[in-house]
Amino acid sequence: MGRMTATPARRVLLASPRGYCAGVDRAVIAVEKALEQYGAPIYVRHEIVHNKYVVQTLEKKGAIFVDQTTEVPEGSIVMFSAHGVAPTVHAEAAERKLATIDATCPLVTKVHKEAVRFAKEDYDILLIGHEGHEEVIGTSGEAPDHIQLVDGPEDVANVEVRDESKVVWLSQTTLSVDETMETVDALKSKFPNLLSPPSDDICYATQNRQIAVKKLAEDAELVIVVGSKNSSNSIRMVEVALDAGAPAAHLVDFASEIDEAWLEGVTTVGLTSGASVPDVLVDGVLEWLAERGYADVETVKTADESITFSLPKELRRDLRAEAAALSAE
Repeated sequence: MGRMTATPARRVLLASPRGYCAGVDRAVIAVEKALEQYGAPIYVRHEIVHNKYVVQTLEKKGAIFVDQTTEVPEGSIVMFSAHGVAPTVHAEAAERKLATIDATCPLVTKVHKEAVRFAKEDYDILLIGHEGHEEVIGTSGEAPDHIQLVDGPEDVANVEVRDESKVVWLSQTTLSVDETMETVDALKSKFPNLLSPPSDDICYATQNRQIAVKKLAEDAELVIVVGSKNSSNSIRMVEVALDAGAPAAHLVDFASEIDEAWLEGVTTVGLTSGASVPDVLVDGVLEWLAERGYADVETVKTADESITFSLPKELRRDLRAEAAALSAE
């Protein structure tokens, strides 16, 4: 008789930390609280966070997502998303007599304030980020005459400034740490006097999730990142996993999007999720994997997270009354 070969044990390495960051948690709770406090509808300019499931869940509760402030009826309540908005959007809301709730992540607000400060000091501000991303649009709107976008290291050659002794870089909060520093290094080669922001612009949660996914990539033949296709930090995690040596990495919104062919020859699956992803979606993937023999789950912890942000101050006021008063003026 031939010798029987044992089937290698299948397992899942589950990243910790993963999922919701403090800014996302704050923004989602803010919509839920506003709906409880003021009743539906609550209008939200753009997706409150970049996650399909979260948006659909809030829509069922009475949130209405719009692309522009002009779509919100006068005298209504509108919430600004976690990604932040430009000052012109606040002005538009005032013109339309809207009561506003600002759910901008405090870490994004920090970058906005840095942009305003350096513009006042007449610096050329090089904003590292992805063109068209809502956060970049909002930050750029704080000082459009002083800010130019640098979309990766290959974009550095196109950068021109007025005074090489007065240049500073800022960044979108959800970028790949490694790629951002590569861009910064290229900018410093071109502008030796380039000033760095007073503190790191890339958010703690983005960095922590990238560190965790690098750890998964050391042992996993396949890394699955739960997140939406328009989520910058989720997309970056797939790229980080591949750069760190994972043979394969894929982004999915739901377990139903996983292709069983990805599991061929795979004994270890790494699993994590983007900063705007609720754990219920990760649980769905764990169940899907368990049904296919990956029932052994080992948590890989690389950091502790205890940061929380207080809810927007506007939730402590009677905004319906304010909106009615505004529309009566």
